[in-house]
Amino acid sequence: MAVIGISTYREEASWGLWHQVADVQFAQYSDAVVAAGGVPVLLTPAPAGGPGLAAAATAVVSRLDGLIIAGGADVDPELYDAPAHPETAGIRPDRDAWELALLDAATALGIPTLGICRGMQLMAVHAGGTLQQHTPDEVGHTQHSPGGEVFGSTRISLAPGSQLAAAEGGEVVGPCHHHQSVATHPGFVPTGRAADGTLEAMERHAPEGDSAVFCVGVQWHPEMGADHAPIEALVRAAHGTPSP
Repeated sequence: MAVIGISTYREEASWGLWHQVADVQFAQYSDAVVAAGGVPVLLTPAPAGGPGLAAAATAVVSRLDGLIIAGGADVDPELYDAPAHPETAGIRPDRDAWELALLDAATALGIPTLGICRGMQLMAVHAGGTLQQHTPDEVGHTQHSPGGEVFGSTRISLAPGSQLAAAEGGEVVGPCHHHQSVATHPGFVPTGRAADGTLEAMERHAPEGDSAVFCVGVQWHPEMGADHAPIEALVRAAHGTPSP
């Protein structure tokens, strides 16, 4: 069975008698991995800037078959040399540093990787790209993130011949909860867009003649809906099984 690492938050949390700092993540990520035939492993944020950060990331990623960089707080705009937008909030340098180290290791080791929402955005930044810090400024509506705990619903057209189209078909309607999105994405090919033009999916393609490692970002949250196809495609890639 493929072992799939999932990045996590470090938060103040309450359970039973306890109110403590805890490493947490939505159970839907793990449930979707299990349903796809994988084994989920939660990857806790290592201390930002720690001397062993790169070594720790390499040690854990080398034991994985696949990696999910999960959704969450806004990426620090300093990472792409931009001033913070007034709506940019909740920046977590510890998580940014850890997940960037995980991406370094996954890239170096050729580990199949899926970025979800913030994860897709961080993949773009890791590659030298930039973000739209407040997508409503660009598209004129808030349907991608209606507010609070409510997920929006976005219809996404997928590029023919893409890995996502092989998994999903030509179109998908996905749960969404993001006020930021990818602006530039060096090394990635755009493979999915919403009707308003928002980039909803991207894939890293191998040089001609080389086999492509699964490296895909999706802006929607497949773990929160009934359609887990991107996660299923990651688990298949981690098994070394091609898409149907």
